[in-house]
Formats: sequence, structure tokens, C-alpha cells
Amino acid sequence: MTKYLLLFKREFLRIADRPVYWFVMVIAPLGVYAFFVLLMRAGLPSELPVGLVDLDQTATSRSIARNLDAFQRTHIVENYANVSEARRAMQRGDIYAFFLIPHGATHKANRQQQATVSFYVNYSYLIAASLTYQDLRMMSELASGAAARRVLYAKGVTEEQAMAYLQPIVMDTHPLNNPQLNYNVYLSNTIIPGMLLLFVSLLTAYSVGTEIKDGTAHEWMQLARGSIKRALWVKLVPQFIIFFLMGTIYVLLFYAVLHFPCQCGIPTMLGAMTLLVLAGQGLGLFFFALLPSLRMSMSMCSLWGVLSFSMSGMSYPVMAMHPAIQGLADFFPLRHYFLIYVNCALDGFGWQYATWNILALLLFAFAPLLFMPRLKYSVLHYRYVP
Repeated sequence: MTKYLLLFKREFLRIADRPVYWFVMVIAPLGVYAFFVLLMRAGLPSELPVGLVDLDQTATSRSIARNLDAFQRTHIVENYANVSEARRAMQRGDIYAFFLIPHGATHKANRQQQATVSFYVNYSYLIAASLTYQDLRMMSELASGAAARRVLYAKGVTEEQAMAYLQPIVMDTHPLNNPQLNYNVYLSNTIIPGMLLLFVSLLTAYSVGTEIKDGTAHEWMQLARGSIKRALWVKLVPQFIIFFLMGTIYVLLFYAVLHFPCQCGIPTMLGAMTLLVLAGQGLGLFFFALLPSLRMSMSMCSLWGVLSFSMSGMSYPVMAMHPAIQGLADFFPLRHYFLIYVNCALDGFGWQYATWNILALLLFAFAPLLFMPRLKYSVLHYRYVP
């Protein structure tokens, strides 16, 4: 018991003496939480600036402009005299898109001729462009339907007959799991755990690598009586406790305070967060055992952590990737956490539907046990190279 107490005392002194530990374990996670909560507190972007080029200048074109401006996600900030001015404004970043009503559009529509309206969207900004594109396209379809309905009314067609002709099939959309289309729900439930996973793996590799860098590895192993397992267990337990507390704050903040969709209950997500922290520590140890260098192991943790956001399937579906990449996705812990979140928190399924993902995270956590002899040799004999 005295050996463990001495080791724990040593680790707590190292954590207290180095500000980098507190920054990575406490300040950085809390900063990430605050950043995403404040950044996307509205849930969905609204009043995105768009421009209007109305060359027709009729009551119909002004009505189209008013209806477009009434949409929640778009706001007409300026009427431009021509396309060149609107294009330059979009290149400057003043607007995300602009709507063009050409000269004579209303006259052609009244004469039952085909009138063309155009809209231009800057897809350099993916989310803003997608939202403005939806509103501009909807406005174009509504304008087309209004012109056709006016012609049908002139021919004596009733409103019911006109609507049956213009819209024979009515779409009834029901977004599942995130009916408010809240981008905070969509992004934060994967990006924040991914950031936490990155912090855990980096600090794990750093805490072991600095023992070699500072020349204290032999003292560390001597206190552990030559047992690398005992030395690592005592070193990683305090880090796990603090990271788990940070993960608990995240779970309570987003699921209990902000009421993000969570059909499985908060204890289930706390269990998933526990597995994620353990997997992050296992990943950091694995990379240090593979590359027993402080610089190289932390670089691999950074690379793997950044790639996790793409490989998790959050932004681009894994099933649409190349078959070789689909198999590689299983080697990223964030992918398995994301599937646990989708199956349990969003779909409301039980743990048994995420058994493989749970086992995968446990495999990441305990995989370094196979490399304990190599880790011990690296700690005792590897020389730090700046």
C-alpha cells in the first residue's frame, strides 16, 4: 500500500506542478463546451444575408422579394442594379447568394410563356450556401406555381382543381431524432467527444514521454518496483478521473440542461463516455509503444484524432466511402462512440444493439497490455532525442 501511495503522491505532484495538465484536462474541454454552446445557441442559422437583382420592377417581382425576405433563414440586405454588382458583393463576402428576376419575367408569365429566374449561391460556405439554396429554390418554385395558378384561375378552374394540377402529390416531411434541425445537436454530439478523445490520447502519450524527456523514468520505475503495469495504472488513474468528470459535465450540460435528444437516458451516455476515455488512453499508450518518442507518438495521436472526425461517419457516410476506407473506419474509436450515440441516444435501442462497438472500445482500451514488455524496455532504455 505504501508503494501505491508514493506513486500516487508523485503523480499528483507532477500534475499540480505542470500547467499543461490543467490546460488539457480542464481548461481546454470547458473552453470547447462554451465555444460550441455559444456559437450555435440559436440552433439553426437565420437571417443569412442575400441580395436581389430585380430588373423587372413589377408588382409581382416586388411580391416575390417580400416573400423571400419573409423566410426565416434569408434576409435581403440590398437591391443591386445589375448582376455585376451582386457578383462583386458575393465575392467580397457581403452576401451568400443573390436572386435575379430578369426584365419581362412577369409579362412572359402572364402571356403563358416560359419566364426564367436565376439564383447564384456561393458554395465556399457549405452550411450557409445549403440553407440559402433551399430558400431560393423554394421561392422559385412558389413563383412558378403562383404564375400557373393565375392562368388557371383565368380559365375558370376552381382552387381545388388548380392545386390538384399544380401539386398532385403533397409531401409531409417528418425529420426524425432532430425535428428542429438544430445544427448544435448535429455537430456537438460528435465533435466535442472527438475533441475530448484527442485531449486524452495526447496527454497520455505526453505523460509517459516526459518521463523519458526529463530523465525521471528510472525513478518512476523504481517506485513501481519494476512493474510497468503498476506504474502506468497509477499514472493514468488520476487523468481518467479528471477526464471522466469533464465528460460528465458534457453529458449533463447537453442532455440534462440543453435537452438534446437522448432516448437511452443519461447513465447510458455516461457509460459510453467512460469507454471513450478508456479508449483514448489506450490509443495514446499504443502509439507510444509503437513509436517510443514524445514527438512522434503525439504526432500520431494528433493525426488519428483529426482523421476521426471524417472517419466517424458524422459528415460523410461511411457506407458511401471506398470499401478499403470503410474497413479502416473501424480502427477509429470515435466511429464506435458515434454508432453507440446513434443507436442508443437517437434511436433508443438497448446496449445489445451496440455490442460490437462496446467491445471495440474495450479492445482499444486494453490493447496496450500486449505491448507492456516493449513499453517497459522503451521507458528504461530509450534516450530522448529533441
